[in-house]
Amino acid sequence: MVSKNGILIVEFANQLQVERGLDKIKAVIEAAAIRLRPIIMTSLALIFAMVPLLIAVGPGAESRFAIGLTISAGLGIGTLFTIFVLPAFYILLARDHNKTTH
Repeated sequence: MVSKNGILIVEFANQLQVERGLDKIKAVIEAAAIRLRPIIMTSLALIFAMVPLLIAVGPGAESRFAIGLTISAGLGIGTLFTIFVLPAFYILLARDHNKTTH
């Protein structure tokens, strides 16, 4: 899911560069802003879905807790990387798609 969100931000930024002629920085900022709400909503839904694993009691509760903690922490960290780190790397590594070659 985290990789899908990252791919969508990059794709949106590339489209904004081509269609609106935005530079890399403006395009990735707008793409991240457009995708922010869906990313947060899906990530929080999946993290909250792990709550039953985190509060489980009884036989096997320790292994369920470990699985729930791993999934929820991974999603949380991955979401933060998608929101903050990916746009920075896009600015550093992406091509300008709006420049015309002569």
